[in-house]
Order: sequence, then C-alpha cells, then structure tokens
Amino acid sequence: MLSSRALALLLCLVSLLPAAQRPAAPDTFDGWVNQLTADWSRDPAAAPSDAASGNGDDDEAGALWTEGLQARRDRRLRLAQEGLAGLARWPEAGMTPSQRISAAMLRWQLERVVEAAAFTDHQNLSLFEQRRGLHVALVESLTERASWRRPADVTRYLARLGRFAPRLDEGLELARGSAQRGFVPPRFILERVQTQLRMFLDHAPVANPLVAALEERMKGIDGLTLEAQAEALAKARPLVADKIRPAYQRVLAWVEEVLPSAAPEAGWSRLPNGTEAYAAALRGFTTTDLGAAEVHAIGRREVARLEAEAEVILRQLGQPNGTFNERMAKATQGPLVEAADPRAALIARYTEYIRDAERRSEALFNRRPRAAVEVRRVPPLTERVASAYYTVPPIDGSRPGIFWLPLPGNVFFYGARMRSLAYHEAVPGHHFQLAIQQEQRDLPRFRARRTFGGISAHSEGWGLYAERLAVEQGWYEGDPAGQLGAIGSELFRARRLVVDTGLHTQGWTREQAIAYGISAAEVERYITNPGQACSYMIGMLRILEIRERARTALSSAFSLPDFHDIVLTTGSVPLAVLEQVVTDWTEARRKPTR
Repeated sequence: MLSSRALALLLCLVSLLPAAQRPAAPDTFDGWVNQLTADWSRDPAAAPSDAASGNGDDDEAGALWTEGLQARRDRRLRLAQEGLAGLARWPEAGMTPSQRISAAMLRWQLERVVEAAAFTDHQNLSLFEQRRGLHVALVESLTERASWRRPADVTRYLARLGRFAPRLDEGLELARGSAQRGFVPPRFILERVQTQLRMFLDHAPVANPLVAALEERMKGIDGLTLEAQAEALAKARPLVADKIRPAYQRVLAWVEEVLPSAAPEAGWSRLPNGTEAYAAALRGFTTTDLGAAEVHAIGRREVARLEAEAEVILRQLGQPNGTFNERMAKATQGPLVEAADPRAALIARYTEYIRDAERRSEALFNRRPRAAVEVRRVPPLTERVASAYYTVPPIDGSRPGIFWLPLPGNVFFYGARMRSLAYHEAVPGHHFQLAIQQEQRDLPRFRARRTFGGISAHSEGWGLYAERLAVEQGWYEGDPAGQLGAIGSELFRARRLVVDTGLHTQGWTREQAIAYGISAAEVERYITNPGQACSYMIGMLRILEIRERARTALSSAFSLPDFHDIVLTTGSVPLAVLEQVVTDWTEARRKPTR
C-alpha cells in the first residue's frame, strides 16, 4: 500500500504528463470535472516547483509564470469548447444537487470564455494598464503574493525572475499588434502607465523592489543560510539589471511612441465591435442578460433612492445647504487621526472595525472562516491608482486573508465610510465569502478555488450585501455619520452603474464621469475593466430579492444565519444558479417532516 507521501508524489507526477500520456479520467461526472479542472490549470511544460498546490499560488498566479499569454488563451479556448461538448455526456437527471450546481456553473463559465475569445483586441487594452497590467501584476505576484516559507521558495523566485522579461515582452508584442489594428488605450491611461514604468526604472538594480523584497523575505526562512541568501541576491541583481530593466525600458519606449496619437476618448463604443464587446463584458460581470440601457436605468433609480435616504440624515447632522456632494463630503470625511503620518493609526482603526464585526457576526452566521484576516497597505507601485481590495489566504496557510488599503500621499481612505469598507472587504464581506468557499472540502476544486473565473456579481454583490446587512442589523446605532457613510458607499455603487454604462455606451467623457461624483482613479478603473463596476449593485439587489423571496415563502421558519450558510457554502455562482439553489432550499424546508 502506498504511503500518503508516495501517493501525493505519484499524483503530482501524473498531473504533469501531457494529456495523451495521462490515465483516462474516471468515467464519472466528478472525475471528468476534476480532469477538466486539472487540464485548465496545468501548463505541460511547467517545472514541479511551479505546481500551484502547496506553495501559496492560486491557479492564475501559477499560470502567469508557467505559460505564455497567447498559449494559455488558445489552450483554454480549446478546453472550453471541449468542455461544453463534454457536458452533454452527463444528463442532469442522474446528478446530485451539488453536481447540478457544478454543471450549471461550468456551462456558464465556459460559454463566457468562448464568447470573450471574439474580443481579444479589447482584452489586450488591459495588458498595460495602471491597476493590473503586466508591469504591475508580475511584480506584485513575486513581492506580495508569493509564499516565503522554505528555501525552495527562493529557488522558485529566482526561476520566475528569469521568466519575467519574456512575459513582459510577449505582452508588449500583443499590445503592439492590437494597437496597429486601432486598439490603443486612452491617453490618460497611458500616462499613468508611463509614470509607473518610470517609477520602477528610477530604482537602481540593487535597490529595485524585486531585489529588496527577496533580501527582506529571505531573512524569515528557516534553514536558509547567510551564504545561500548572498548567493540568491548575487543571481537576482544581474537578472534585474540585464534582463528585467531593459524589458521595462522597451515597454516604456512603446508607450511613449503611441502616446502622442492616443485619443482622449475613453469608452469601448469608440472601438471596432465595441458595443458587442461591452455587452459581452456586462453579461460576464453581472451574470444576467440585462442590457446597458437597463443597467443605466437601474443605476439612476437607485441613485435617486439613496440620495433621498441620505438627505434625511444630512439634515439631522446640520447640513441643509450646499450641493449634495459638498454636504456629503463635509458630513462623512475628515481627519480622524492627529499625526504627521496617520497611516499606521488608520490601519489599526480598520483592524478594530474588523474585530468588532467578527464579534457582531456571531449572531448572524453559523459558519465563519478558519483563516484570519489582516489589513495591509497597498504596495507603492500601484498605491496611487489602486482601490481597496481583498486577497484570499493561500491554501498552504502561509498567510492570512488580506484587506489591502491604499494610503498614498494625502490619506483618503478615512472618515465615516471606513466601517462600511471594512465590512465589504473583510468581515462579513469578502473574507467570509471567499475564505469559507476555499476552506470547504466537499466542493469541487474549481468551485472552491474559482479556477474558471471569480463570478464578480456574486462576490462583489455579497460584499455590498455585507455593507447593507450592517445597516439592517443596527450596527450604526448611535452613529448617524457612520450610517450616512454606509449610504454613501452604496450610493457610490449605484453611480457606478450609471457611469460605467455611460462611458462605454453613451459617449461619456472621463470628465463627465468625474463630475457625476466618481473619483478620477475610480473612473479610470472602469475604463480599463468595462462592466466590472456594474457587478456590485446588480449582485446585491439580486441577493436581496432572493432573500426576501425565501423569507416570504418560509415566514417564521426563515433563518437568516441558515440563509447565509446556503449562500456562502454554495460558493461563487451565477445569480440564476444561486436563485435556483435558494429556491430548492426553501422548498425542502417547507416540506412537512414525517
């Protein structure tokens, strides 16, 4: 009988074989899904040290380093087409409830992959953008998201440094080809990228973030001698100096080449097939068939509702005069920390809000994550253009879930909206949802780890639902400014519906969007990731509709913690799938017991 260690090694070796050499997948639906998931995540040429399991990587982080961009796109399109054909082998009648959820979710996700393949040039606009462009993502993957627990992690780091420049160069060639076909980012986006590239190049090789991170993180690795650390640094410095910096210079030269002719117009409607591409993006991010005009109208409706709610509290707080936005700013913003540099105190304040939310959540949730969550400052390279965000703890337990907070220059993540932001990004928002999802052992891997995509309407809808839940449950009692901040945060998401659709289908300019009440950094985020901003409000509204339908059906038998269990343990699914899951749960609870 094989030991558990030997069995794990055998499975790892089998997973690295090309498809033609691997044993046939078990002739079961679950076996087929597991094989498709493994094929999706695997690069046949990957080294064993780059396998995602056990080193802190998620599936996408591993793929970023082990496979070319276009090769991954081509392979995944082929697998999506094969997967859709393969789903026909498995009749729904013979499936368990969980398998039916998996089949519906998989079908929806693979269809989105096939649909998006028609709009590759539109996707290439984001290869070099200010938030998640390659020049940013590669650095953050190495310096902020990698595991640093054992000497082998240093070996992997150096191997990835060796692949850094080729990845950047491939992205440059793809962006250059799309630009020649008329797909050039707006001028102001290129200017942001230009600044970031120069920031990276301003560091001498010995002080470069890639070298500095390696030097600092190696200090905490048990068993790594000083000689081994010095040897690693001696290998890293020339890679940065002779390979990576020149690659950044090539990207910078291209940006400066196309910048003079780049247009100031922002939306996808200016591009070839832009209307169709945006419609596909909207379907993908909202998981609905709502058109841009419908989403725009919903946004206008919700803006009016929330402004009316805010008006009542504004008058209570003695803010009856001035424009609405001016009064909201006065009532919800202001320095809460008296210090020359308040960042550390602000992070501590956010941490206090999260710990308080954990205590309050005990009455509302039967299930809570095993993993901890902490607040960290966004890395300097993207801090000036970043929004707050959350990253899931890696499956190896090497770090907690992280609520990333951008705190550049004049601190702006402060004031009465701090609590709602903490609830959204951490507890009971993304941390509860995504960590619980990943910790479940009875979910297929692709659902637990979001292998085929994150389904933004569910995850961001839940984050905004968490904000609304705090208001509903009286967490702001005695804190009208905080409640106004929560309303303002929801209003912000409603305005996003209007602005995103306005930018990409109605010819709105960047300046129009800013004038509507959205910051420049946020507007630029929507320009580089069309449709994503619509997932929050659409997702929350649909979750609330599903909840109230269940509450009505069950009456006094309805349990809010049980409802939350169903939503969280199902995982990130399209909204129509979630609706069916809750309907089935409601019907099961209504059946009389014998």
